[in-house]
Amino acid sequence: MSTEPITRKLMLYFPECETEKPIVYHLVKDYDLIINIFRARVTPEEEGYLVLDVTGTEEHILQGTEFIRSLGIRIDAVNKGLAWDENKCAQCGSCVPHCPTNALSIPDRNTMEIVFNTEECIECLSCIKVCPFAAVSSLF
Repeated sequence: MSTEPITRKLMLYFPECETEKPIVYHLVKDYDLIINIFRARVTPEEEGYLVLDVTGTEEHILQGTEFIRSLGIRIDAVNKGLAWDENKCAQCGSCVPHCPTNALSIPDRNTMEIVFNTEECIECLSCIKVCPFAAVSSLF
């Protein structure tokens, strides 16, 4: 495994029983990881969600994610806290100029179809405010 630091974006789903544990503290202290929290909703006695970047060596990230999973916390490395429903999208394009990273874009001017690139999305949530059809929504 490489010793070069890498960054992974993770979305964590906390079950009700794990919302009061100092998980981020252990990731930093025990696994030498740098944590950048983008969005969170962790309420005592309810499910919780956390979207974060984790930076460290591949080995430390793997150990840290194994620790998280051992607590019964589900990790989604693909999904984000934002969902785009292609079926609700009317292809009006009102979201496109508000997307600072071009995650929502119209790559083909002939079809004028909107494409959502999750890799480019930074979850600024600007698209939610301007979508008249609620095609974009926050998962929490």
